[in-house]
Amino acid sequence: MSTVTTRGEPEDVPVLSAPADRDEEFAAFMATATPALARTAWLLCGDEHRAEELVQRALMNTYLAWPRARQRDPLAYARRTLANLRIDTWRRHRREVLTSPTDLPEGSREAPAAQHADRDQLVRALATLTARQRRIVVLRHLEGMSEREVADDLGVSLGTVKSTASRGLAQLRSVLGDTTTGRRTS
Repeated sequence: MSTVTTRGEPEDVPVLSAPADRDEEFAAFMATATPALARTAWLLCGDEHRAEELVQRALMNTYLAWPRARQRDPLAYARRTLANLRIDTWRRHRREVLTSPTDLPEGSREAPAAQHADRDQLVRALATLTARQRRIVVLRHLEGMSEREVADDLGVSLGTVKSTASRGLAQLRSVLGDTTTGRRTS
């Protein structure tokens, strides 16, 4: 910040320095965006290792398109890339196999039992949704994005987000059993 004098009166006017180096700018973005992207990736695929790989690939693609991504909202660009990479992975594998906690090898990392059971139940319930329903429900209700943000992020209409989220939530309620009697989920 520097002080500029106009008509004898000092004013604080921010002086913009030269744009930061592309790598430094992206590193700063990556440091702030990685936790949110990791959470979204985990919710989309239900596996910690696949989620880490998805985040790495999404950040790599975002870096390659950084001049274009930074013009608008780089986090939205990275999230959309993440969702698209997840779709590509799903298309390649066509089937996910969730392992029961009892089938895990001995000595594996243990989480608190209730938390692990809740997470497992959520992932299994999300796996019953179609790919589109899952993306929309995760972004809208688990990430807390507005309907407009989800529509813009995924390149679909606002009505598609509303109807797909409604059908997805209805299916989740039937799978999980509605334990939120009297509470709205939206």
